Amino acid sequence: MRFIEEIVVDAFLPTFRALLAEDLRARGFTQAEVADALGISQSAVSKYAHGEVSMNERIADDKRVHDLVARVGEGLATGDMTPVQALVESEVLIRQLEEGDLLSDLHEEAMPELASYDGFHSIHDPEGHLRTVEQVRSSVRRGLRMLTNTSGFAGLIPNVGSNLVEALPGADNIDDVAAIPGRIFDVKGQATVPGEPEFGVSEHVASVLLSARAADADVNAALNVVYDAGVISDLEAAGYECIEFDPDAPTDPVRATLEGRDLPETFVVYQSGGYGIEPITYILGPDAPTVADVVRVLL
Repeated sequence: MRFIEEIVVDAFLPTFRALLAEDLRARGFTQAEVADALGISQSAVSKYAHGEVSMNERIADDKRVHDLVARVGEGLATGDMTPVQALVESEVLIRQLEEGDLLSDLHEEAMPELASYDGFHSIHDPEGHLRTVEQVRSSVRRGLRMLTNTSGFAGLIPNVGSNLVEALPGADNIDDVAAIPGRIFDVKGQATVPGEPEFGVSEHVASVLLSARAADADVNAALNVVYDAGVISDLEAAGYECIEFDPDAPTDPVRATLEGRDLPETFVVYQSGGYGIEPITYILGPDAPTVADVVRVLL
């Protein structure tokens, strides 16, 4: 009797780790950093580097394995992907390969009696909540990196601070929206991000995004920046639809303003201020990197 988990341990993991170790080393990771990223010892990394670990050729030649190695390697190198997401992505591929696929074939070869039975039933859902949560956080990180690497962005941060937010599919409250805790502030001309993206930490920008979604706008992300006539003029000149709303309206002014409109994929809403209310511009779009990229037209 041989479990499919043994195929994973004996064939997939050594092969995948060897390929990922090679990828990370090529991206400039030290041996110690590779060991930390993979959760293994430096001596194990050394064995991978010197070809002392046996790899399964069929697994090593599979394009999906190579694609995963490249995606995880890039994510870990840039910081867009946490170890949790790397684990989830790897587990998803393992379960896919287990169910009537490569690992299932290797399992049947090791235990021919399995051939007369249905394939392995997946216990990991590729569309599962944990994976989706990590993908949204990763998207926000990519957007943040674009903003912090854009010269002059700090000058677009309003007095109340900026936030970059992205919602889970089906989001209907702020707990379903990832954002920056404490907001992004201009500190001596530098955009300062106080922490990692978290869910449920933005009331203001998340509420604007949720209101737009409630008005049937097909948007998942939002970013707030300063408002002035020049900002709106530049955005309109770049082809973005800009829609003003009244922040003093009695009920959900963003939703009331947007309902019934035929809205593009990426658009702008803004309010020019009111009593005790700072004027703000909001960029809304399909994901965090897309709305972050809009900032470039203002600089």
